[in-house]
Amino acid sequence: MAGPDRRDLGGVFNEVPQLYDRVRPGYPDELFADLVTITGMGDGASVLEVGCGTGQATRSLAVLGCSVTAVEPGAGMAALARQRLAAFGNVTVETSTFEEWDDRGRRFDVLVAASAWHWVDPSIGWPRAHDVLNPGGWIALLGHVVVRRPDEPEVYAETADLHERFSPANPDWGHPPLEDDVRTTDEGWGLVDDPGGLFGPTIVRWYPTVQWFTGDGFADLLRSTSPYRRLDRRVREPLLDAVAERVRTRMGDRAARRYLSVLRIGQRADTV
Repeated sequence: MAGPDRRDLGGVFNEVPQLYDRVRPGYPDELFADLVTITGMGDGASVLEVGCGTGQATRSLAVLGCSVTAVEPGAGMAALARQRLAAFGNVTVETSTFEEWDDRGRRFDVLVAASAWHWVDPSIGWPRAHDVLNPGGWIALLGHVVVRRPDEPEVYAETADLHERFSPANPDWGHPPLEDDVRTTDEGWGLVDDPGGLFGPTIVRWYPTVQWFTGDGFADLLRSTSPYRRLDRRVREPLLDAVAERVRTRMGDRAARRYLSVLRIGQRADTV
């Protein structure tokens, strides 16, 4: 995907910052504990966060005592992040894409991107990440993979017919993978482009998490995600109203959204 297209798609979240902040999953404490153990980062470590959104991961980094510079391209998202993080004196939020961000010569111990690195143009992002890290620094990519478990009711399985009715043959539609299958994909950087020799071997850790929603709540969750934000509103809203009704009538108005949260982390190579 070309850089401008990535930027346009990343901006869809800026349309609904309050909704995004309310319904999207955070990251488990165990992930941040492992991040500290692996990198040795601690109180006072300098951290650059790329694509901070509304500050969900930023808060956890700030609590660790890190000095956090958070870069967020969406003005609405950045404004909400500043509001959410106002109590922390060790966090600065700057509004910019990572590709165009002015680092002013600053260098960092760790670069973190939480569900955001896939929006960065890899031809610029990987070399830039290498350049802004101190020797021996680390890059950590955080994310969530939606998964399902065998024999457990799952929303897409209950609503596939609705998705095909309102948006036929959409390539974004499909059953989430099985949790056990995802756990086997524990090499490299996942779905993003490989950085070549810029970073050392990747360490991968998985963390199971779950959210529970009513039908209306699940529809709001989907409204905050890029496949549904990309739909024309005249398609999206009838589809999500129908999904909410299906959750109410077929699933007792209680639906799980299961994830494997993932930490992929590698150390800066000092010679490339």
